[in-house]
Amino acid sequence: MWKTQRSTVKGYFLAGGQMVWWPVGASLFASNVGSGHFIGLAGSGAASGIAATAYEWNGMFSVLVLAWLFLPIYIASGVTTMPEYLRRRFGGKRIQIFLAVLYLFIYIFTKISVDMYAGALFIQQALHWDLYIAVAGLLAITAVYTVSGGLAAVIYTDALQTLIMLVGAVSLMAFSFIEVGGLEGLQAKYFDAIPSIRKENTSCGLPRKDAFHIFRDPVNSDLPWPGVLVGMTIPSLWYWCTDQVIVQRSLAAKNLSHAKGGSLMTSYLKILPLFMMVMPGMISRVLFPDLVACADPDICQKICGNPSGCSDIAYPKLVLELLPVGLRGLMMSVMIAALMSSLTSIFNSSSTIFTMDLWKHFRPRCSEWELMIVGRVFVLLLTVVSILWIPLVQAGQGGQLFIYIQSISSYLQPPVAMVFILGCFWKRANEKGAFWGLVVGLLLGVVRLVLDFIYPEPRCGEPDGRPAVVKYMHYLYFSMVLAAISTLTVLVVSLATEPPGPEMVRVTSTSSQPSLATIPVLFAPSCPAVSVCPGTGLHPHSLSLLRWRTSLGLLPRGRRADFGSVLSSTPPHALRSAGSPGSPAGTLRPGRSRPRTRPRCRSSSAPLPLPTMAQMITNVSARARKLPHPTAPGRPSGLEDEEC
Repeated sequence: MWKTQRSTVKGYFLAGGQMVWWPVGASLFASNVGSGHFIGLAGSGAASGIAATAYEWNGMFSVLVLAWLFLPIYIASGVTTMPEYLRRRFGGKRIQIFLAVLYLFIYIFTKISVDMYAGALFIQQALHWDLYIAVAGLLAITAVYTVSGGLAAVIYTDALQTLIMLVGAVSLMAFSFIEVGGLEGLQAKYFDAIPSIRKENTSCGLPRKDAFHIFRDPVNSDLPWPGVLVGMTIPSLWYWCTDQVIVQRSLAAKNLSHAKGGSLMTSYLKILPLFMMVMPGMISRVLFPDLVACADPDICQKICGNPSGCSDIAYPKLVLELLPVGLRGLMMSVMIAALMSSLTSIFNSSSTIFTMDLWKHFRPRCSEWELMIVGRVFVLLLTVVSILWIPLVQAGQGGQLFIYIQSISSYLQPPVAMVFILGCFWKRANEKGAFWGLVVGLLLGVVRLVLDFIYPEPRCGEPDGRPAVVKYMHYLYFSMVLAAISTLTVLVVSLATEPPGPEMVRVTSTSSQPSLATIPVLFAPSCPAVSVCPGTGLHPHSLSLLRWRTSLGLLPRGRRADFGSVLSSTPPHALRSAGSPGSPAGTLRPGRSRPRTRPRCRSSSAPLPLPTMAQMITNVSARARKLPHPTAPGRPSGLEDEEC
């Protein structure tokens, strides 16, 4: 951890870029699976069955999209925060500031306050402490090493806490299935888990008939299958591909290969929540139906202090009533570890956004030491605001914590996700289109969010007097509509206004058969705004950079003819590389002190296949940070732009 240089901005916020794949993967998993997951997923399993697992399995694919598509773009852009990427992509300051403020609000609403409430609820059930005393004690422990250690401390503690979480959760899973008689016993007994006191002739307290189905009725169910496939994917892409907490851990990897390895590790671990959290929650309902599945508001108020329902106590109840004394202590450590790992990740990422995107905007000449102090103080302020939000979390979405998290995400995250996707993969998107797409989408999302708090979901047996847009439009369907409106706004405004300058474009196409225009390029900050080179579609600086990378062997050898006549005009000495046609096997490559001999490839009449987009991005961007800039001293001679 000392090697990460915690006294520097990069060392504190990006761990010095020296993390290998396994702590990155463990930190990604631990940052995602906090105490909110243990409490929320188990509670949703107790209340409605296995459908909430779809959120976890959706994330299995989204985290791979981050590593293979988005992360190379972020690395090539050289950014520290996600709002900073949009500033470099679109220019201007208003999107960066707007997005930085929005991210901080999302963290308060859906992350910090939720995790604090979930961890405190577990301690309240275990030790019978007051809820807010438990919160204060947890925050005091968490803040110590977050404020002092930076991202390196967070990632290493996440790795250890992931191991603790897995051991404890798997132990409880084994005890739970033994108690209920295995999976067959759970399927047989779950539908008989009905509280003894409930309103007759109503569905209050009855298990759902589709409890063991992930894909449910598209109109009348709690998680309609079109929303699961489409509406759920949009917030998932935001979380895994553009959220500062997640991307910051991947950017801390020492290179792109280690970042991909970490994402693969996380993807495999995401299979486990169904068995470690959701099904134990269902087993808890089978074992304690009068407590976990209470249907009378007065009884629920006495049991857990929440008249909306007590399904969120399913996991703590299982721990306290089922495990022997020694394992109870282990599971207590698991819950504390889950809470602390999640909170430290969010605290560090929130302070990064505030200092790098907001504080530096108002004080551009501030020192690194000042940024460090401001980041630490902001963490303390963030905790106070989050504690004040806990009562609203407690009452949200009928007492189901996990559904509260997903509904808030569906209202605020789709516009941001679509702006990132269009900014990365559509070169015509400009600053005006992105800004108004964010504004229009978020205004609609905030209206729906306010309506949800003004008109909460009625308790079982009560009449539903909510407005039609809240009553009949599921939040996953609203996510789809919001994403469509935001995308349409970006498209219309971008096409109606001037296109972005070539120096703003990072990726210009996603074709699987790339041309020159699909190669991600880095532009110098002082790159002049001149016309593109004739016949290439590339900026002069981009053409020079392409030739420079070719001379260093960063493009696939033997395929330079496939890139058209542009490279054919490159001076011959700039294309010499070991093993390339027309050059001796022992030719010196730039930066090498001795010849590197390679066996010649066998000749073949069949042309070699063109590299895929992912291969092109990997070949170029993985080395971008390690190579000198084309205009820097030491650049190979003869790569001037006179041909342009």
